[in-house]
Amino acid sequence: MPDAFMTAHPAEVNAVADRYRLPLVSAYRFYTEHGGLLSYGISITDNYPRAAAYADRILKGEKPSELPVQAPVKFQLVVNLRTAKALGLEMPPSLLARADEVIE
Repeated sequence: MPDAFMTAHPAEVNAVADRYRLPLVSAYRFYTEHGGLLSYGISITDNYPRAAAYADRILKGEKPSELPVQAPVKFQLVVNLRTAKALGLEMPPSLLARADEVIE
């Protein structure tokens, strides 16, 4: 599960997964960029402008307690084929077709 420690140390987490030949699946794409097998989760960069819009509304005087709760709207599936090959895994073509990004 994502937490501050895991988010701050993706290279170290991936190194442990590599040492024990574990397929690392994460909620964040940066784990996959550092060698994790795949990630599926919210697009962090998509949430930044929406957070800025909320901050703007608060700075203009709206009460935070009266603002509606927003759920993420954009999710990303990223697959790392180099890691899959290193682990001896074959990724299904249907999964690769659905991926937003495939790292080769």
